[in-house]
Amino acid sequence: MDVNAAVAAAAAIAGLCTGVIAVLAFRWSEREQKRPTRTSLHTDAVLPPGVDTVLSVLRSSAVVLDESDSVVKASSAAYALGLVRGGKLAVEPMLHMARDTRRDGEIRQVELDLPRRGTGRGEALAVSARVAPLGSRLVLLLVEDLTEARRIEAVRRDFVANVSHELKTPVGALSLLSEAVMDASDDPEAVTRFAGRMQIEATRLTNLVQELIDLSRVQNDDPLEDSEPVRVEELVAEAIDRSRQTASAKQITMAAGAASDLRIWGNRGKLAAALGNLVENAVNYSPARTRVGISARRVNAPGGDLIEIAVTDQGIGISEKDRERIFERFYRVDPARSRATGGTGLGLAIVKHVAASHGGEVTVWSSEGQGSTFTLRLPEAGAAKERATAGPDRVDEDDDRHYGIDPNDQNSEIPAPEVLP
Repeated sequence: MDVNAAVAAAAAIAGLCTGVIAVLAFRWSEREQKRPTRTSLHTDAVLPPGVDTVLSVLRSSAVVLDESDSVVKASSAAYALGLVRGGKLAVEPMLHMARDTRRDGEIRQVELDLPRRGTGRGEALAVSARVAPLGSRLVLLLVEDLTEARRIEAVRRDFVANVSHELKTPVGALSLLSEAVMDASDDPEAVTRFAGRMQIEATRLTNLVQELIDLSRVQNDDPLEDSEPVRVEELVAEAIDRSRQTASAKQITMAAGAASDLRIWGNRGKLAAALGNLVENAVNYSPARTRVGISARRVNAPGGDLIEIAVTDQGIGISEKDRERIFERFYRVDPARSRATGGTGLGLAIVKHVAASHGGEVTVWSSEGQGSTFTLRLPEAGAAKERATAGPDRVDEDDDRHYGIDPNDQNSEIPAPEVLP
């Protein structure tokens, strides 16, 4: 009995000690959880009330530095730009600005070009950095990415310069020809010759101004405004009529094939202008006594059926280097030939914008000396309205193929051809 009593007493004492230890451990854990961590000291105790919320909604990249130049707070955009690495500000010029501002309290701003992260190309990231004191010990750095704004400004400058150059050529020619007409007033034959040249230059000037207007419209207008189901067969016929006279003069045969049930949802005038530009280019850049083909078909795609309209010529072709830029405004593969054919360098840019605004795209296949095929891919009427609203679908560049007439085969046919003289 004495032994059993001793064992029970020992067990009771052990249980009591275990309980006391557990209570003490629980209290210690609570104290540790309530103790401020290094991160909470930075974000809660150091930052003034409300600053954290304000920084989270700013569009600019934001970084807050303490008196030891350590990063107290940084937005996700600041990390994406590579401004913060390892808890420190990684851009030396910005760090020097922060130290100067902390010393004298003056607000500073500077524009810098930073190396772009993750690219082996020497592309620079243009940013505007502004540093201001935040309280008595902190410094706030706001960084705005100006890269896209600078790119747009460069495009705008190039566009104005190109327009000025293109307008200067026909205007200067008209001025010289008018002087020639005045000097040759007593020579009817010379007056007739110079007047004919004046008409050519006036037509070129009119076409340039009209294409500038068209390009402005397709870039700024709502693509769904005045939209309707448009029959592809009618678009093809209208494009052929537009170039019929030029093709007849060069003895170029135009072959068209399109099923009558193919329809596109969009603005009829813009779609007709885009396809008309492709057919006109095919005729202008094709040698005499060749053939231009226009074919259309329905193809299956994950987001809905597409209508492909292919315009094929047997012309001079386009080099691989030029194919990457032919859809740029005012870019010409052969400037001398473009002037001879009256080209302005805006036609393919208009086609590109019309296709994109209708939820589609335009691609090109070409081989030098054999010909080219330009393919418009547009959503079929039905789900096309929703797809146009969502923006153009991306199609792999490797999917560019040659549809329509084989330039090497004089006897090749396209589906249901209708040969028009």
